Amino acid sequence: MAHLRSTVIAAALALGLLAAAPAPATDVSMAGGSVSFSTPDGWLDIMDTNGDPEVRAFQVPDPSPTGHAVLARVTVTVKQEPDINGFHAWLDQATAKAMALPGYQAAAKAPAPDSFSYTAREAGVASSYREKYWYKDGHAIQLRCVRPVQSQAGAAWTAAFDRGCDAIAARLN
Repeated sequence: MAHLRSTVIAAALALGLLAAAPAPATDVSMAGGSVSFSTPDGWLDIMDTNGDPEVRAFQVPDPSPTGHAVLARVTVTVKQEPDINGFHAWLDQATAKAMALPGYQAAAKAPAPDSFSYTAREAGVASSYREKYWYKDGHAIQLRCVRPVQSQAGAAWTAAFDRGCDAIAARLN
């Protein structure tokens, strides 16, 4: 009887560990394969739209109470644009939307050309926004990374979020 009980407990623990294990990295292909990247382990694919624009959104789980107020997420949007003028018009439109967010405040210095860092309030929580734009093979591409400015998950979670965002940016570049 003790052997049966320990076998059942071991099986329950194994199933619990599998359920708690982070989701594996996701390989993503957009715009007919001309845009591709991978997400880090544990990011949840929460939205996938086809058409023009094409959008993929990933939740980056924040296990702290902060995660219940603000959805930490990364989105990649790809829109067909026939020329650089269309790209610049799309970029201007996206920038205007960002500036209209409640509590919008631009970072003192933009990190790089066609990159923007700013804070805004989302659900009453100060959130950090990092956006990067590219024009590649007739496509306008936007990477947007949104997380709380201060997560109760701590500095390690924030650093992991930022590393994941940077890794996608490096792949899209």
